[in-house]
Amino acid sequence: MSKFNPPLVGSYPPEDCLFLLKPIQVNYQTIENKEKLIQSGQLHYSEIIHKESAPSAIYRDLFLQMTATYKKTLAQQVMRLAQLICQQRPNQSPLVLVSLARAGTPIGVLLQHALRDFLKQPSVHYSLSIIRDRGIDTVALDYLLAQGYAPESLVFIDGWTAKGVITRELQQAIKQYNQTRGVKISPQLAVISDIGGTADIQATFKDYTIPSALLNSTISGLISRSILNHQIGVNDFHGCVSYQHLQKADLSNWFIKTVCAEMKIDQFAPKPDDIKMQRQQETQQFLQYIQQEYQVSDINRIKPGIAEATRVLLRRVPDQLLIQNKDNPDISHLKRLALEKKIPIQVIEKMPFGACALIKDVH
Repeated sequence: MSKFNPPLVGSYPPEDCLFLLKPIQVNYQTIENKEKLIQSGQLHYSEIIHKESAPSAIYRDLFLQMTATYKKTLAQQVMRLAQLICQQRPNQSPLVLVSLARAGTPIGVLLQHALRDFLKQPSVHYSLSIIRDRGIDTVALDYLLAQGYAPESLVFIDGWTAKGVITRELQQAIKQYNQTRGVKISPQLAVISDIGGTADIQATFKDYTIPSALLNSTISGLISRSILNHQIGVNDFHGCVSYQHLQKADLSNWFIKTVCAEMKIDQFAPKPDDIKMQRQQETQQFLQYIQQEYQVSDINRIKPGIAEATRVLLRRVPDQLLIQNKDNPDISHLKRLALEKKIPIQVIEKMPFGACALIKDVH
């Protein structure tokens, strides 16, 4: 009898994505109470979760508009990323796409379609948990190797990078895992938008609105952010909640079909400019400026980039929204969220990102 729980199927077809997560029952916290517990150090952010609700009609319309605007761009960037991954991992069949739940999950599904349907590259896609300061789910990695997949065939996928926290967490966790298991999994991270210049494989360095960043579980197979608390045993995958109450609002498969309809075998986004070091320097300088200017004691309360700012306004307690250009159409959803939550907006034209959100100091 296997020591592993079976993978979880979200609202995606199982051939598109299997979640290496354990469904658990949780006591939901309000966003405000969750923030206090995190900032006071009483609980790690991975131990608690709030109950998600369906987006407002206005916000849903903004998501649909952004998808219409960027579906072709994203399709071409996914095709480029799929091509780059194939070049990096020749002779690996199948490729094992390992998306980092949740921001990486929709991108992993899109890559699965690009590889399987267009590049004729056999691939499978699993989504697993990695948590800041807690590392990667080693039970999930053990599961993948137990299925007979070659360690060299695993490719880690995320939606975007900003400060590089998860990039570093991944590198450290995989190094430790390889040492303890005697294997050679690559810690390479592939992303669509590498705005902080910390990923290994990227389709672009541009900070723009990846539409899947606008929603939570209703774009990610109705699965919550991963949870690591007392309910997770030594042989368990990290936990999650399946948000079945949001079934009617689920746009996960609609989004995949909409973007895949724009994919073409001969249409790739241009190769990204070689500006990785420049992006790293700009990011570090900006973070230092924000810490000093706004007297932010904990760098984890600074979330640069449109995608990360969106996440803050959706599921944290934001203090203020910083934007580069108030007329940028890419931030219309952020301005809508800021209005709904009565969050002040400030323009910083020299910012190297489209937006940045600051989490409120609540303790």
